[in-house]
Amino acid sequence: MIDFNEFSQRADDAGMRIEIIGGLPVWEALPNLRHQEAIDRIRQSLTMTIAPSGEACACVHYADLHIKFPDGSDKRIDISIFCQRPTETDTAVTAVPEAVIEIISRGFEKKDLELGPPFYLGQGVKEVLVFDPYTKAIRHFVPGGERHYQSPHRLTLQCGCQVTI
Repeated sequence: MIDFNEFSQRADDAGMRIEIIGGLPVWEALPNLRHQEAIDRIRQSLTMTIAPSGEACACVHYADLHIKFPDGSDKRIDISIFCQRPTETDTAVTAVPEAVIEIISRGFEKKDLELGPPFYLGQGVKEVLVFDPYTKAIRHFVPGGERHYQSPHRLTLQCGCQVTI
């Protein structure tokens, strides 16, 4: 049996990305330059502040990090944000991020808008931001609902991190 890391590498070599979401394999083309530039700009804007609870979050963030979620799903998140650095590993990280930011790729909107937010929130992620670099629309999903913004917009996340999208 092939393991996910090897399968994922084969997909990358073919110019594709694979994720397993709740047992469902989801394919996507590798990110284009617009997508990568959006990730870089957003990550450069992330700063640490004090959360409303009074606790400090380190706002550690990663691009395209392979995470194995509690239900066994494998995701490669555009930007994952943690309050403390996950344990370094050569396999998937098993810590659940505080927040997730996904950048929409044309033709894969369903994955990022319909599959992603409910999946992440159901796995314990507190906030999901989805950015469309073509329309500049930002959708902010939390367990209690959804908000809409237009880029550029500066947000303070529940964990205290500030980000400009």
